[in-house]
Amino acid sequence: MARHGWGNAMYSLGVSSSSPLPSSSGGLGQTQASSVYDRLRRDLLTGRLAPGQRLTARFLMERYEAGQTPLREALNRLSSDGLVVFQDQRGFTVATASIDELTELTETRCWVEEIALRRSMAAATPEWEETLVVLCHRLLRTTRSASDEHYAENLEWENVHRSFHRALLSMCGSRPLRIFCDQLADQLYRYRQLSVQKSYPRRNINEEHQSILAAILQDDCDAAVAALQAHYRATASVILADLPHAFDSAEG
Repeated sequence: MARHGWGNAMYSLGVSSSSPLPSSSGGLGQTQASSVYDRLRRDLLTGRLAPGQRLTARFLMERYEAGQTPLREALNRLSSDGLVVFQDQRGFTVATASIDELTELTETRCWVEEIALRRSMAAATPEWEETLVVLCHRLLRTTRSASDEHYAENLEWENVHRSFHRALLSMCGSRPLRIFCDQLADQLYRYRQLSVQKSYPRRNINEEHQSILAAILQDDCDAAVAALQAHYRATASVILADLPHAFDSAEG
């Protein structure tokens, strides 16, 4: 692997160093609907809006200080993202959380990202590998929790973590595939945030990231896929073992 160009590699690949909850648009040109969408999305992903909670017009208008038109636009987009659900007679509600869905999302992410990672490794460049090395190093040097005494979300870690996982798939050559992978990551991020207060941390997550990277640098595609899938399944196992009560039952 070449040892040059580290400073430009992250930008040439379009790897984001922004929040795991990125804005749909930014700056002065952001529309009210986009602003409402971003705020609602953050509240959904971080668990501030509880699974199954009804999103009434009055509640949303007061909370987000917005009119019905931008709110409906935002809710329709979030429905497409799988974060809210529309039902006749009930209107919009926050998507429920269940053990079955967590399992399905995890397995689907494993299947889909296997395709993306294999394609990325087939198209690997020195700059791509350098980007992964830099991001993995940053993960090692960034504290997982903002508090030493209890779990408190460290957005810097979350940003680097999301960037590392995006970078793994960034050479797959398919924008729709990357978008779908991002949507799955968002939905699983929500599960992690719903449970992380009790499940943090039960394993050496840095070692897992290093295992993925080591297999990539050794050009061992099967090992890289296996390490990535084990990483996702370990997260699901921690949540399922510690917090089954946090989710609706499959029957309920």
